[in-house]
Amino acid sequence: MEVVHARCAGLDVSKKDAKVCVRIAGAGRRKTVETVTTWSSMTNQILALRDHLIAERVTCAVMEATGDYWKPFYYLLEDAGFEVVLVNARHVKNLPGRKTDVSDATWLAQLGAHGLVRGSFVPPEPIRQLRDLTRARTAITRERGREAQRLEKLLEDAGIKLSAVASDVLGVSGRAMLDALIAGDRDPAALADLAKRRLRSKIPALTEALTGRFTEHHAFLARVHLDMIDHHTQAVQELTARIEALMEPFRGFHTLICSIPGIATLTADVIVAETGADMTRFPTAKHLASWAGTTPGNNESAGKVKSSKTRPGNPYLQGALGAAAMSCSQNPRTYLGARYRRIATRRGPQKANVAIQHSMLTAIWHMGTTGTLYDDPGGDYFTRLHPDRAKNRAIHQLEAMGYRVTLDHAS
Repeated sequence: MEVVHARCAGLDVSKKDAKVCVRIAGAGRRKTVETVTTWSSMTNQILALRDHLIAERVTCAVMEATGDYWKPFYYLLEDAGFEVVLVNARHVKNLPGRKTDVSDATWLAQLGAHGLVRGSFVPPEPIRQLRDLTRARTAITRERGREAQRLEKLLEDAGIKLSAVASDVLGVSGRAMLDALIAGDRDPAALADLAKRRLRSKIPALTEALTGRFTEHHAFLARVHLDMIDHHTQAVQELTARIEALMEPFRGFHTLICSIPGIATLTADVIVAETGADMTRFPTAKHLASWAGTTPGNNESAGKVKSSKTRPGNPYLQGALGAAAMSCSQNPRTYLGARYRRIATRRGPQKANVAIQHSMLTAIWHMGTTGTLYDDPGGDYFTRLHPDRAKNRAIHQLEAMGYRVTLDHAS
């Protein structure tokens, strides 16, 4: 097999150290030499490893994406003057019966030397910072939601059924009632009178819902939950302000994708942070969709296609696109909404959601490549595409209901 890198290194990274195999291919009758050494994961040791690899004239270093432990090594080696390849651990599994750290490092060096590895997408520093911020905001937002659920469970324990009447317990009216409860006001009528605007039409129902056995014990726990929610809200606001400041260099791409139905500012922030706002890294729209995990997998044996479920992709991007796809499904006037209902009827809502994610990514790739805004074909696209099919389907539905249909062209 052809040797692509005569001097290649393989790194098996763990939390405390890394096994490093430097492979020097022999020329002529010379034997190939593989030397394995152990290096600590501390910064000074990684810098020493960098000098060692430079001294060995290594042209390529291959490492697995193991948790977050690869990051210190990758970030300190990426500008050392040789190629650093981060690979998916699923793509470089060692041979059965040879699973040790040393053999893993040797195996990675061998794969890299023969060019049998494909590097993962590692964005540049500005995008990495955006990723950290958007992922932190997502995590804190989810934790705030969990805290709100804990508060609602506490109210149920106290017999307060506020969530059965008010759609948002933490809205202006709900928060005023909760603060009054915590302060010691237990009169249901007085609490219900704190309702604002449209909720005032539900004062009788609120009076009934606010009648319970709310004690000082519940007041203490409710204050703890509300303080945690406020703390999370403040953190989300600070993260959003920081994200907006770092988003300026990518504002053009951000504005483009916001023109797609279902994609709002927060979703666009995640898309920019996860894709890097650089579509040149993906040769085609299919490559982007495959990387995101929205395309069917290939699993064929003996001429038979087995499971074609989607492969694991970027979970943060999938979460944002999944929410955007659900938003599109509720809009009957857009192409994506029509496509969702068309697929959901035959294949179910989950597969329809993934299909809409795929359509969104395809549009994002083309928009990012050409710099054009999204042009929605409209909710009647499929009707206009196949008018006879739509007409016949409507006739069959009416006939199935017992009607006799006669068509007459409108003047």
